[in-house]
Amino acid sequence: MILSPIMISLRIAAVSTVITLIIGVLLSRTLTKYDFKGKNIIEVILLLPMILPPSVVGYGLLILIGKRGILGKLLYDAFGVRLIFTWVAACIAATVVSLPLMYQSCKSAFLKIEPDLEMAAMSLGANKREVFLKISLPLALPGIISGVVLSFARSLGEFGATLMVAGNIPGKTQNIPLAIYFAVEMGNTKTANILLAIVVIFSFIVVYGMNKWLRK
Repeated sequence: MILSPIMISLRIAAVSTVITLIIGVLLSRTLTKYDFKGKNIIEVILLLPMILPPSVVGYGLLILIGKRGILGKLLYDAFGVRLIFTWVAACIAATVVSLPLMYQSCKSAFLKIEPDLEMAAMSLGANKREVFLKISLPLALPGIISGVVLSFARSLGEFGATLMVAGNIPGKTQNIPLAIYFAVEMGNTKTANILLAIVVIFSFIVVYGMNKWLRK
């Protein structure tokens, strides 16, 4: 009972972190590098999940990927795929709520890069792809790593949005926060305390390790 939510949480957090890493780096690079119409609106939409209550975000996702939702109905009618109440839905919820943290970290990292360095590389014959991979990305790496750690921790602790779209299905979608909540509801404080200790210790080690690495 204790091992299952831990493995599910780690699986969801790992998958969502990879997705947020790719999306966060690409969007932050694009939005910091280029100016275009609607840029501010896109950025506001990206940051909204950080401000809105998790239950509101979950309900919004329910409207989108639910069986009768905009995307959910399309997938179900066309391919018979149901996203709701699956671990995939939990990954989507975790990705949406953790993406703002990744985006903000990557954005700050890219904004700190001196444009003269990139221009110098291009004047020496490097193309945009080479400049990004060999100059911009390495210089932004500390901020990106910070975003990865924060996003992973946020995904690991996701509760509200996950409950709305994935439910609490033991062995399938029940992550650590859900397991703690329902263990307390049933009066099983022993399980809740063990899971609480695991989450706190793990989060402490991750954040401590990140801070130590950044200082070096």
